Amino acid sequence: MCGIIGVLGNHEAAPILVEALKRLEYRGYDSAGIATVNNGVLDRRRAVGKLMNLSDLLVHQPLAGKSGIGHTRWATHGAPTVSNAHPHQAGSVAVVHNGIIENFRTLRADLADKGIAFHTETDTETVALLCQSFIDQGLAPRDAAEQTIARLEGAYALCFLFQGQDDLIVAARRGSPLAVGHGEGEMFVGSDAIALAPLTSEITYLEEGDRAVVTRNSLEIFDAEGRRANRQMRKISIDTSQIEKGGHKHFMAKEIAEQPTVIGDAISHYLSDSGDRIALPAETPDFAGIERITMVACGTAYLACLTAKYWFERLAGIPVEVDIASEFRYREPPVPEGSLALFVSQSGETADTLAALRYMSGRARHVLSVVNVAESSIARESDLALPILAGAEIGVASTKGFTCQLTVLYLLALRAAADRGRIGEDILADHLSALRHLPNAISQSLTEEPAIQKVAKRLVDAQSALFLGRGVMYPLALEGALKLKEISYIHAEGYASGELKHGPIALVDKNMPVIVIAPHDALFDKTVSNMQEVMARNGRVVLITDASGAQEAQDGVWQTITMPAIDDALAPILYAIPAQLLAYHTAVAKGTDVDQPRNLAKSVTVE
Repeated sequence: MCGIIGVLGNHEAAPILVEALKRLEYRGYDSAGIATVNNGVLDRRRAVGKLMNLSDLLVHQPLAGKSGIGHTRWATHGAPTVSNAHPHQAGSVAVVHNGIIENFRTLRADLADKGIAFHTETDTETVALLCQSFIDQGLAPRDAAEQTIARLEGAYALCFLFQGQDDLIVAARRGSPLAVGHGEGEMFVGSDAIALAPLTSEITYLEEGDRAVVTRNSLEIFDAEGRRANRQMRKISIDTSQIEKGGHKHFMAKEIAEQPTVIGDAISHYLSDSGDRIALPAETPDFAGIERITMVACGTAYLACLTAKYWFERLAGIPVEVDIASEFRYREPPVPEGSLALFVSQSGETADTLAALRYMSGRARHVLSVVNVAESSIARESDLALPILAGAEIGVASTKGFTCQLTVLYLLALRAAADRGRIGEDILADHLSALRHLPNAISQSLTEEPAIQKVAKRLVDAQSALFLGRGVMYPLALEGALKLKEISYIHAEGYASGELKHGPIALVDKNMPVIVIAPHDALFDKTVSNMQEVMARNGRVVLITDASGAQEAQDGVWQTITMPAIDDALAPILYAIPAQLLAYHTAVAKGTDVDQPRNLAKSVTVE
């Protein structure tokens, strides 16, 4: 959520800042801006809307200087306007900020008592004004920034730039990620490795509570107690092709198409060379001693957890509780002895999930995470982090991240079942054999895209839609509904099929499309009965099933999407593909912003 970039370089900073901000667009934003220091003079440019608007402004009002900071803002305090856009400037100080300053009203009142006026609705302006007030008291810029940071409460990643100081950036993080990139006579600051990858291959991640004093040739880091800290410099290797569309119209289309490859990579990573044994890290706990699993996540990752609950309980016989991260810690749940806490996050920086993890640390016997970013805060603070190996996911709507999460969670459930003696070597080998064929089945499912596109064009005029699924397909019904509404803006709800007649059926009429996700499994006949209830009320059924299901339930079905046959346990992963494509092509037909839907952010780093 929001994006930060800072440059102390040897070349003009403005083009570098704008290009880096483009790589941060996926985080979500509604305004953008940059500030530079040129011949000692601090100046800035800001614009509402897409980065192209900022680029156009810079053509007519260029900014010179080899030192600068930039920001893409996702509005929290204050509407998305030019005056509220970052960087915020107060006198000789410019600030960019991700997060929320929780005590900004108190600070604002203190500043107002000193006669200091405010010009925006944001909490961030308070940071700039407070820092300038310390400079006015005679403090050097570095000391003023340190005094300002010490007064702040809440979540933040901050960068300070100062007039007359073209070789200084002060940065700090608490709750929001921030990293420093090392160059030759150059230094960079960024929200994540994607922003910094084209500029450097060496990164130092700031830890919680750290502040950093950055010059072109030095980096000083101090921890939350003010002690000098040595943070490990890490090599990063991000294929820049992963942050390009690769010939596709949208990142979402590219990432849907990548799923056979990335899921294959995840499977290979966690299997032995022979493919008949699960090869998890040595630190993986023995599930024989686990009495309960608590899974916590947000959004699509939460729905991956709901799916995994079926696997862990059915295969391994372990009771599983699944919680929404934003609610979890506030009810202060008791943690039974012998519990394993499992956190799932694509970015590894989701604020609510990270807060839940910290609540469980020291309470649960083991803290595991399933993440896509190996150096993320959630990964670093877990006892064990399992990467999903999806590669950079730029589209806001998670696609390959979701299916790779499911793949890793399924492998973990199989490992748990084996540890607890619920399945023997032969049955495990059968499960793994089916899993190894999953990428091929997904490749086959992608060939149905033209048929799915035709169905999507018929959904464009719908005001609402229902998604139905039974058993392990119920969470996928929730996910299908989430995908459709977040990128096409069509209201959609997902339900367990058996719940249809407990309320949602009241919505069914000739204008209501009902998407039924139903492989031909043991629950198929019950799902057909629910479909009949819909069709009896003139509802339009879109059935996503396999060839056997299509043959059995063809009468009265409005549209059918046919998937390859698959092992029942793996169906949620395979059937995620048509759900994603249906949402994607509906959004394209409607002309919405597929990769950056309104009001949404990829990485939600504020509560």
